Amino acid sequence: MSGHVGDLSSKQAEALSKFREKIQDILPLLPAQDDYYILKWLRARCFDLQKSEAMLRKHVEYRKRMDADHILEWRAPEVIEKYMSGGRCGFDLDGCPIWYEIIGPLDAKGILFSASKQDLLKKKFQDCEIMRGLCDAQTKKLGKKVETIMMIYDFEGLSLKHLWKPAVDAYSELLAMFEENYPESLKRVFVIKAPKLFPVAYNLVKHFLSEDTRKKIVVLGGNWKEVLLKHIDAKELPVEYGGSLTDPDGDPKCKTKLNYGGEVPKKYYVRDQVKQQYEHTVVVNRGSSQQVEYEILFPGCVLRWQFMSDSADIGFGVYLKTKIGSRQHASDMTEVHPNQRYNAHLVPEDGSLTCADAGIYVLRFDNTYSYIHAKKVSYTVEVLLPDKKAEEEFKQLEDLTKEMKINDA
Repeated sequence: MSGHVGDLSSKQAEALSKFREKIQDILPLLPAQDDYYILKWLRARCFDLQKSEAMLRKHVEYRKRMDADHILEWRAPEVIEKYMSGGRCGFDLDGCPIWYEIIGPLDAKGILFSASKQDLLKKKFQDCEIMRGLCDAQTKKLGKKVETIMMIYDFEGLSLKHLWKPAVDAYSELLAMFEENYPESLKRVFVIKAPKLFPVAYNLVKHFLSEDTRKKIVVLGGNWKEVLLKHIDAKELPVEYGGSLTDPDGDPKCKTKLNYGGEVPKKYYVRDQVKQQYEHTVVVNRGSSQQVEYEILFPGCVLRWQFMSDSADIGFGVYLKTKIGSRQHASDMTEVHPNQRYNAHLVPEDGSLTCADAGIYVLRFDNTYSYIHAKKVSYTVEVLLPDKKAEEEFKQLEDLTKEMKINDA
């Protein structure tokens, strides 16, 4: 049995009854008390009463912290309102609201320099409450229960800047908030216009998604517009996404409903860095350099680094070994990220590199130009792997798209 209203086994029905008894004290604090809502929490924890109760009580506490009773009246900081990309627009063929995440134009670093993480969480919580309210309104309008939403992730323009560690950490927290507080609320996620970097990005956040959520993610290929139109009426889908919906002024992007972000002006900045903890520290003596090596087993991985220096600047570059040996000379390595000096004592430096080839990559902290001062450098380096399943699916979609283009020609 599915565990939904009207499709309960005897054990599930008994669990529902017992669960209601256990949560009598918090029922008045919930946004809904019907079986549809209560069963979401039971399904999310496979009808384990203890785990379901713990999850729901934690949600009640979270609603208090977020002042859920007044969340719709709350106004996010201007920078979030203007530059947090995405939004809600239209309904699918079953009447479910549709939420868009538009990744490419999102200036994550600018937003994190301009707003607190708490405000970002509160904004996402507010969005979730609005979508839940839309589901309730659709239920009344259509005369049938609507309790899930559809999401469309537009990954066009995804680049290494989006893999900046503080940004990924913040987005992971937003995903975790949704998973923990809005279980069984997702109908389907369509991923469109995903570039080759997508499997790496997905691998960074998938651990925050439940297995049920992962199963609902569908990565679409070059025919994504046709697929969307099988699930969404053209008049509910912006022209930008293959439908016929426009703003009243004819704008095909429907900018009155969807925010397309953009670079955050520095006038909004309230800080010039995000506090980070570093895993390693090394002293680079005067007139010398220090090298750290990372083995990349297959192409497509991403090297991501962050570092800061004490009191003075430091040189930094990335090289790929062309010869294997204990002592490396310049002729034995190919420069793949230009060596240059960074004022990492003033502003921590971060960056990343997509590794086109497998091999040994050398990250070199360079102090050869300084004949007086040694430099202390704190750093963190990570090797980001692509999700293998997503990478295989992406490769299949690429091959299919190429085949379609050849046939069309």
